Amino acid sequence: MPKLNLLTKISYGIGQAGEGIKNVSFEAFLFYYYNQVLDISASLAGAATLLALIVDAFIDPLLGSLSDSLRSRWGRRHPFMYAGAIPFGVMLYLLFSPPHGLSEMQLFFWLLGFAILVRAAMSVYLIPHNALGAELSADYHERTSIGGWRLLFGFTGAVIATLTGYFYFFRDTELVPHGLHFAPAYPRYAAFFAVVASLAVFWSALGTHSRIPHLVTSTHDHGRFSPRRLVTEIRDSLRSDSFRALFVGTFVFFVTRGVQTTLGNYMGLHFWEISSQQIGQLGLASFVGLVFGLGFFSRVSRRLDKKPTFMIGVTIFSVFVVAGPVLKLAGLWPAREDPRLYVGLLAAFNFLASFGGAAALITATSMMADLTDEHEFDTGRRQEGIFFGALAFSGKASAGLGHGIAGVALDLIGFPDNATPGTVSPDVVHHLGWVYGPGTVLVLAIGVAYFARYSLSATRVSEMQKVLEQRRTAAVR
Repeated sequence: MPKLNLLTKISYGIGQAGEGIKNVSFEAFLFYYYNQVLDISASLAGAATLLALIVDAFIDPLLGSLSDSLRSRWGRRHPFMYAGAIPFGVMLYLLFSPPHGLSEMQLFFWLLGFAILVRAAMSVYLIPHNALGAELSADYHERTSIGGWRLLFGFTGAVIATLTGYFYFFRDTELVPHGLHFAPAYPRYAAFFAVVASLAVFWSALGTHSRIPHLVTSTHDHGRFSPRRLVTEIRDSLRSDSFRALFVGTFVFFVTRGVQTTLGNYMGLHFWEISSQQIGQLGLASFVGLVFGLGFFSRVSRRLDKKPTFMIGVTIFSVFVVAGPVLKLAGLWPAREDPRLYVGLLAAFNFLASFGGAAALITATSMMADLTDEHEFDTGRRQEGIFFGALAFSGKASAGLGHGIAGVALDLIGFPDNATPGTVSPDVVHHLGWVYGPGTVLVLAIGVAYFARYSLSATRVSEMQKVLEQRRTAAVR
C-alpha cells in the first residue's frame, strides 16, 4: 500500500466537519429552538430526538453491513459518501424551517420526522466515511493520526458553527437583546451550514477517491444482504469483550457530553448569567483545548498505549466539567462584578475539560480500527462498517439520548418554557447546576468502570496483523 500523504489525511478529515456542524446544530441550538422559541415542552422535544435515535439504531448497522459487502468500481465506501452529501444538507435546512402556525403536536412530528431524515442522510455518508479511516492504514499508531485529523476537522466544523451562531446569527443586539430567542435566525443559520456541510462531505469523498485501488478489502464473500445476515454480523461483533467495553465506554461518554451540551445554553444564560457572545467564547476555549489535547494525547498514547490514555483523558474531562458548577453552588466562584476573572476562569475550565476529552475521542477511533483486525482474525470477515456504525451510533447518542435525558430533567426541576434570563427561580437554577455537573459525571464513572475490560494492546494487534497479512497473501495466490 502506498504511503498515506498529508493531503489525503486532510481530505479524509474534512468530511467529519459535516458531522461536527450537525452535532452543534442538534446539541446547542435545535433543542433550545423548539423548546424555548417554538414553545413545545422539553419532554416532547427530548422525546422526538430520542425516538429519532432509536430509529438510527437500526439504520447505522444496516448501512455498515451494506457498505461492507458492496463491490463496485468505486470501492465499498465512496458510493455511499457521494450519495449522502446533498440529502444531508437539504434535510438539515428543513429541520430548522417548520411552517408557521403549527400546533405543539404538529411541531413535535415535524421535529421527529426531519430529525430521523437528517440522521439517516448523515448515516449514508458517515458510517462508510468512518469505516474508510480503518482501511487507509494498517499501522497501529498511524491510525491514531488518521483519527486525529478526523476529529480535528470535526471539531473545526463544530467550533465554526458554534462561533458563527453565537457571534452572528444569534448575537445579542439593541434590537434583539436575546438573540437566541429570535426565531427568524434559525432557518438562516441552517441554510448556511447545510451548504457548508454538504461541500465538506463531497470534498472528503473526492479527496480520498485516488486511494480506492489501495484500500484493504475483505476476502470473505458476504453473500446477499438479508435481515438474518445483519443480525448474525451484529451478534458476532458483540462476542468481543473489548468491543463491548469500548462501545459502552464511548456510548456513556457521548451521552453525558450530549446532556451537558444540550443544557449549555440554559447554563450560560441562567446559571452563569452570561451573554450569547460569552457562551461563544467558551466554545472557542473548548476548541483550543481540544486541538492541544489531540496533539498531546496522540503522543502520550504511543508511550502509554491507548487504553490508559483513554482513562486519563476521561478523568481530566470529568474533574473540570463538575468543578465549575460545584464551586459556584458552594459560593466559591468569583463575583460577576469582575467579568474577566468570572468568565476567564470558566473558559479555563472549558479548555481543560476539552483537553482531557480529546484523549477519549482520539483513542476510541483508533481502538475501533484495531477491533476490526481482531474481528477479521477471529472470523475471517472484515467489517469496518459494522464496527464504525456502532461508534457513530455512540456519537449520535450524544444528541438523541442526551436531549431525552435533558428534556426530562428540565421538566422534573420545573424549568419554565420561553424563560427570560434573570427570571427563573434560584432553586430551579441550582437544580440545573446539579444536573449538569455532578449528575452527569456520576453516570460517566459507571461507563468508564465498564471500559476497564478493554484488553487489546499494541503487541497483540501487531501479532494479529502479521497473521492477517499471511492469510491475505495466501488468498491471492
